[in-house]
Amino acid sequence: MSLPPEKASELKQIIHNHLIKMNIHAKIRDVLAETVREDLDPGHSSLSEEDFLRALQCRGIVDDVMKDLHFSKEVPDTELGLQNTPKPATHFIDKDPTKLKKTNMDPARRYLYLQVLGGKAFLEHLQEPEPLPGQVCSTFTLYLHFRNQRFHSKPVPCACEPDLQEGFLLEIHREGLGDGSKMADATTMLSICDPVHLVLIKRDTSSETTLVSSYFLDWRTVLSSPSGKTSVAVELLGVGSECKVTAGVLNMSLDLYPPLSEILSPDIITTQDENGVNRPVCSYVRVLRAGRLLESPRQAARFVSLLGLEKAPVVGGGGAGKQEQWCSLLAFLCRNKGDCEDHATLLCSLLLGFGLDAYVCVGTKPKSLAHTWVMTRGTDSTITFWESLTAHRYLHQAIDPDAPPLAPQPRPSYPYRTIGCVFNHRSFLANCQPSDAVELCSFDFHNQSQWKAMSEEAVGSVCSPGSTTSLPPLPPLCGPSLEPSAASNQLELELRYLVVEHRKDLGLATVWDDHLSYVLSSALAAYELERCTGTSCGNEEFQDAVRRAVPDGHTFKGFPIHFLHHNARRAFATCLRSPFCDEIVCCRGDHVRLAVRVRVFAYPESACAVWVMFACKYRSVL
Repeated sequence: MSLPPEKASELKQIIHNHLIKMNIHAKIRDVLAETVREDLDPGHSSLSEEDFLRALQCRGIVDDVMKDLHFSKEVPDTELGLQNTPKPATHFIDKDPTKLKKTNMDPARRYLYLQVLGGKAFLEHLQEPEPLPGQVCSTFTLYLHFRNQRFHSKPVPCACEPDLQEGFLLEIHREGLGDGSKMADATTMLSICDPVHLVLIKRDTSSETTLVSSYFLDWRTVLSSPSGKTSVAVELLGVGSECKVTAGVLNMSLDLYPPLSEILSPDIITTQDENGVNRPVCSYVRVLRAGRLLESPRQAARFVSLLGLEKAPVVGGGGAGKQEQWCSLLAFLCRNKGDCEDHATLLCSLLLGFGLDAYVCVGTKPKSLAHTWVMTRGTDSTITFWESLTAHRYLHQAIDPDAPPLAPQPRPSYPYRTIGCVFNHRSFLANCQPSDAVELCSFDFHNQSQWKAMSEEAVGSVCSPGSTTSLPPLPPLCGPSLEPSAASNQLELELRYLVVEHRKDLGLATVWDDHLSYVLSSALAAYELERCTGTSCGNEEFQDAVRRAVPDGHTFKGFPIHFLHHNARRAFATCLRSPFCDEIVCCRGDHVRLAVRVRVFAYPESACAVWVMFACKYRSVL
């Protein structure tokens, strides 16, 4: 059966995405290493392709690929009453950098084909040894964002000259309503000031991520090329305190398809190209809608709180103060961690997307520590603080300093001490009240004696799209990278193995109670629901189920714990540092039965909430 070219290309893309999802490259490396080490007798001098394919089949790799590969039946557009519109551009790996691959392209649209042709001068990895087949090593991954399109490369081993060889097809579309399918002409493309945002992430052997570089590539230089093609060497600079130090160089080529019939003068391009380093804080907040990925403001707050906290490093150790480094949203999401400002600006953007009147607050916590959080104003003048690091919400009620001494006053529950200013994508207001203490502040922004506002025109002039100090539009959020059930099962099996091995070292046997393990599920679900909504439910059913699962004369002990990762060894080591968990895992006595349950809750991007509960029951001896 033959397929039309566009369907064949789509099928190839589905298979390619599936192979990346199941980490096929790592599995192939493992099999190759084992085959070289075990299967070849001394008489063999080389490994043939047939030997390697046979090894893959024997180890079930091929069967695993086919077993998990599913195709959903596609409903024809005519049945849905829809017009046949071309699908958006997609990402693919280009094995031959000199030849453009066939893909699902609309001849009525304009495309930019960006090829990464390798890296060089990553001097930090000058002495990096060549990784052996199957060896775990640090990797580089390149992420791209351009006009609501996101892509990433396959991970490659860190090296002085990393083998980053990728091809990305970017669609250049017009902004006007109904103009999305029209081909962008030279004037339209010249007016598109959105750069291609490149973010390079390093992931070490323990899966910790580091932001290596963030670069805004002005692609419009290709508009002045006679052939519609140009090459560029992108010098990637470091971040934070190393922002003027070269991290490495990426060789790239840009191809415009179809090429322009009339090229533009290089002088015209140059006058359009300006980038600022210091940006107004208002440019970090935009209205961000998450589609079906997040269903409510509180779920959005939970998602943001699951992204890790990492303070910006200061040269020379502790330093005299906090390093001021705000990340773009793409760098924040790709790294999966950032400082409190990154969390607050993302949460504010999401709350604005849900239709709330949201602002980022800049102030201090106890001990005069600088901090940012989010505030929303209700239509009834209710002021709510949102802590973006924990998803906790606090109701603000100002204390009246002129009230009589014995008059009842509200007691603040929030951890904030002072507030200096608030801002969002349209406004910036400075606090000019007699006291900047949060508990004494009024948030009537219309009262100019309390809040001094920058004019909306001034904010728009420096933060509107296209201004020299503005960031490009926010990238769209991607769906979860984890499959919750599979991730939960895998982590639970790994934790069971670690418990058995730990008890074996202590000379203890291990007997699991599968029913008790299953009973723990409802508690873990209730814990996550409480984190999302702030309300507790289901505790009565859980307690009743435990009483039924534990016989008379037996004792039950349970220890729940929460993680932001799904690394079994890290999680188990953390659990054992708690004397309560250590007492359960190392339980001795009569009729000891152990239980463990894992629930992984997947959120957009690579964020996840992991709940683990260890439990035991044993016969009480008086």
